[in-house]
Formats: sequence, structure tokens, C-alpha cells
Amino acid sequence: MHLVSHAIRNLNMKTLLFLVIVIFSGFSAGIIHGLVNLVVVEPFLDKAIGIENQNMFGTGETRETPDFWQKFDAYRMWQKEGEVLAGGILGLASGALFGLVFAYVRGSLPSNNDVKKALLLCSIMLLVIFFIPFLKYPANPPAVGDTNTISFRQSIYSEFIALSGLGALGFSVLYKKLGSSKKLIAPLGYTIFITIAFLLMPDNPDKITISMDLVNQFRIASLITVTISWIANALILGALWQRFQPHITRQQIQ
Repeated sequence: MHLVSHAIRNLNMKTLLFLVIVIFSGFSAGIIHGLVNLVVVEPFLDKAIGIENQNMFGTGETRETPDFWQKFDAYRMWQKEGEVLAGGILGLASGALFGLVFAYVRGSLPSNNDVKKALLLCSIMLLVIFFIPFLKYPANPPAVGDTNTISFRQSIYSEFIALSGLGALGFSVLYKKLGSSKKLIAPLGYTIFITIAFLLMPDNPDKITISMDLVNQFRIASLITVTISWIANALILGALWQRFQPHITRQQIQ
């Protein structure tokens, strides 16, 4: 503990301010995500899980008894109560990534307003690490998917996010190095790269056996909640950055 406190005292206060802004904005956006999920996504989850339960009753995997429903209701209540906190923790992870990228590219983003800069970066990162992977591997409710393929599905989804993110990073470096007349090469190159990756990556192996209306409603709801959380993160971080200016060091102030 003594070593930790000693290290903190020796940190530049602007670094601490940066960490506070990133943590606060990410956690706040995650809490918002969890709250919106309770209202927007949970009704579709309840329907999908209801279908999943009926399938288990039909196959004899589980017996429909009062004890089952008592335990199930208690479990679902626990899930919903913890959803907001879980959203906050998830927000810390995505918020940390967003904050680090914002600090790195802030100077090259157009506009003198940090909120506008953050929103622009938010739109780019949403496109690259969420919307494009979502097109290839859209979210499915619990009633869709074989438990034996969970690891495979998670791995190909993570790999596609990594390909999209690293590809965008590589072409953004290229964009900075190119002359103004050749800058179009970078976004065109990324488009070609991610299109090839989209076509070559394996498809989701699980067939959809429930109503596509329910699946599409769940996907739209998931899309809305994630977008709201990212926009909230950008707004909060941008506003706090604009107010406290953590990038300005003591030497620059003097």
C-alpha cells in the first residue's frame, strides 16, 4: 500500500485527471447501458428464454415443476438486479479503450470542441468495432445457438473485431502519411480489406429455429442500447475534457 500511495503522489496530476475522466465517463455510460437494457432488451430476453424453457420441457431435458420455476424466477431476478452493475463494469472496459484512443488522436480530429471531437471518434469506432462486426455476426437471443458452439462463436466474433480494429488502425496511420491528393487510398483500402475479411470469415454455424420477428426485434434493441452507451460515453468524456483540459501540462500552463 505504501508503494502504491508513493507512486500516486509522484504522478502528474493531469495524468490522474485523465484517468478520473476516462473511468467516470466509461462507468457512467455503462450504467446508462444497463438501465436502458432493462427497459429495451429484457422484454425480448424474457420471450426468448421462455421459448428456450419450453424446448427443454419438450425434450425432457428439464421437468416443469414449481421448484424449477421458483429457482428460475430467483435466477432471472438476480440477473436483472446485477445488469446495471455489470453494464458499469463493461463500460469501464470500453470506456478505457475509447479514452486511450481519444487521447492519442485528439490533436488530429477536426473542430476546436472536445465534445464534437469525441462524437466524431465515437462514430468511427462504433462503425469499425461494432457495426461492421454486427453485420457479420448479429446478436442473437438465448433461444438461438447450440451450447457446443459457444467457444467457436465467441472466437470468430472476437477475431473479426480484431481484424476490423487493427485494419482501421493500420489504414489510419497510412492516411496520415499520404499527401492530401492521395488520402482517399486509405479508406478505400480499409473497405477492400474488411470486405475480403467479411467474405472469408466463417458464418455463424447455428440455425435460427425461432421467430425471425423476435430475433430481429432483439437485434434492433441491442443495436440501440450499445449505440446509446457509446454516445453517452463520448458526450460525458468530451464535456469533461473540454472543462478540465487534461492534455494541458503544468509546463504549458506556465
